[in-house]
Amino acid sequence: MDPVITVEHLTFRYPTIASASTEAAALKDVSFSIHAGEFVGITGPAGAGKSTLVLTINGIIPHFQSGIFQGKVLINGRDTFETSCSEISRQVGSVFQDPEAQLVTPTVEDEIAFGLENFGFEPGLIESRIQEALHLIGITNLRNRSTSELSGGQKQRVSIAAAVALRPGILILDEPTSELDPMGTMEVFEVLKQLNQQFGLTIIVVEQKINILMEYIQRLLVLNQGSLVFDRTPREIIKEPETLHSVGLRVPPVSELAYLLKKAALYTEELPLTVDEAYSGLQKSLGRRKEEK
Repeated sequence: MDPVITVEHLTFRYPTIASASTEAAALKDVSFSIHAGEFVGITGPAGAGKSTLVLTINGIIPHFQSGIFQGKVLINGRDTFETSCSEISRQVGSVFQDPEAQLVTPTVEDEIAFGLENFGFEPGLIESRIQEALHLIGITNLRNRSTSELSGGQKQRVSIAAAVALRPGILILDEPTSELDPMGTMEVFEVLKQLNQQFGLTIIVVEQKINILMEYIQRLLVLNQGSLVFDRTPREIIKEPETLHSVGLRVPPVSELAYLLKKAALYTEELPLTVDEAYSGLQKSLGRRKEEK
């Protein structure tokens, strides 16, 4: 099966001014592919190039942001240079960091209808798509609410519903939980899990909250100073936590603790990604130690 996203030797440098003519490229020779139905996380320290990468996938680069662009980005086999942003947005739904900046209408219903109306959908189809998106994201009860009255988590879910209403095959989110508390963060990730597992949507999340990110994703792409330094599964990464330490990041605390215990022969199970897995693993490890005695 061909990938839905292919990035080939991508290098991008923002326009420079005379005093900053030697500024480093935001992305440097980045290559990877993503297949339909994958749930992929992207992380890295500040300035790693994460948001720039998002802008190349949804077409804002090169269509609205100029710069020096080398390499290729293909969406379902089509080069983003040869595909309009309008066409790309039908295939790639985008949700950004600040829901306040993304919501542009006074009510939830209007927000979900906004993109559909701009694409010229018939009124009857707009209504069915609104109902479908509200149901999928679990916010049917918010339909008539004012967007100004919503919590941060609710606003982000409305942003996701507005993107999903266009039925893209790919949903890319750039730090969607940065302004949210732990409860709002969990709400958003549970919605993404449902969209991925039940409806086969390809999900790409740029996220700094690596603890929760590692619980949901299938692959983690790690950027550092514009380069892709790791592309591994969460299970592979927690077996070698130094891979993240080398770029100033850390694996989830439960994973790191279990890793240290395992090195000391005090933990016998597969390294955990979650607290529940760690609890179960510790119980089994303690049980084995008792049996050995």
